[in-house]
Amino acid sequence: MRGGPTTSRAINRRLILRLLRQQGPVSRAELASLTGLSAAAVTFVVAELIEEALVIEREAVVGATGRRPTPIDINYEAHLTVGFKLHRHHIECVLTDLATTPLIASDVDICDPAPAAIIETIAATIPRLLQRAGRASDAVVGIGVSIPGEINPATGICLQSPRFGWRDLPFAEMLAERVHAPVWIDDDVNAFAVAQRLFGAGRTHRNFAALAIGAGIGCSLVIDGKIYHGSRSAAGKLGHTISVPDGRLCECGRHGCLMAHAAEPFMLDEWTRLTGQAIAWEPFVEAVQAGDDKGLSIVADAGKRIGRHLADMVNLFDPEVIVVGGEAVAFGEALLGPIRCEMEARTFFSNPKLVPDWVPNSWARGAAALATQAVFDFESVSSG
Repeated sequence: MRGGPTTSRAINRRLILRLLRQQGPVSRAELASLTGLSAAAVTFVVAELIEEALVIEREAVVGATGRRPTPIDINYEAHLTVGFKLHRHHIECVLTDLATTPLIASDVDICDPAPAAIIETIAATIPRLLQRAGRASDAVVGIGVSIPGEINPATGICLQSPRFGWRDLPFAEMLAERVHAPVWIDDDVNAFAVAQRLFGAGRTHRNFAALAIGAGIGCSLVIDGKIYHGSRSAAGKLGHTISVPDGRLCECGRHGCLMAHAAEPFMLDEWTRLTGQAIAWEPFVEAVQAGDDKGLSIVADAGKRIGRHLADMVNLFDPEVIVVGGEAVAFGEALLGPIRCEMEARTFFSNPKLVPDWVPNSWARGAAALATQAVFDFESVSSG
């Protein structure tokens, strides 16, 4: 990056890149008008960004009044990011352009949860993704890794991940030393929220919540356009709100957490209890989608429980909208309806709209967005 994050040069770059991301191709004169920068400042910054292949001049349109000014656009295709979402038994991997559009995606198994083993798996996967895409390694501007747990993105340290048994692990630094590239890490739900803020349903909102329901439950907050991490990087842990005192054991070691009574493992356990059949997640989703009464009841009960706790978040933070992601979005209104009804019955004043926004590779795209946001906003600190 040219200049520190608080220099006038960096601020001007951020203004121009953010405007191009939101508005699409515009001329230099329009950039000056919309940003309030002088024509000279815009010309200087645009020249610098063209030199770095971050922006490009598009073909000017010829109209009835003659040739229009040359539009400037972000050169999304010139640079790449790689995203890795760590699951308990596998890693979702995706190579994206700067718009977080997936170019190549794959899954690799985790045979050993030790940090060194996972880092080696990631390091070995990057050249394979690039080879499949026919791209060179120097096109990669950064690597993002999303990890379930409590993450300090400013230091790149995984404070704790009960799912992997990690504590105070300098994961970003370790991976950066191995792959010789900038690395950003964050909690997986925060990474999903970053992707939503950049290019998803949260793109037009300064204040929104990103609710993710899958193997766990999390609810990241975007306040004034930035992820709210909290004083100890533990904000957004909706799933670890106590929902049933002395209830089921949660992976965090406590009893009665919301995720222990509403997330994917709970739904599958309830299905087994009610039917006597142990099945995997996909057949369960298919049963619910087919209208199975027991499955619908399980999903509705989980939705009501989530909605009750979500209402407390709404009362505290008043988000404009709630973007919903995670594997459980596949249930559609069977889940969203009960969440919405219970939330609206318990909110004091505001009833934000629930907006589902989940596509294949969303988790990994969120991880890639951790690197992408540094290009556009210069707010993250990387290791490497």
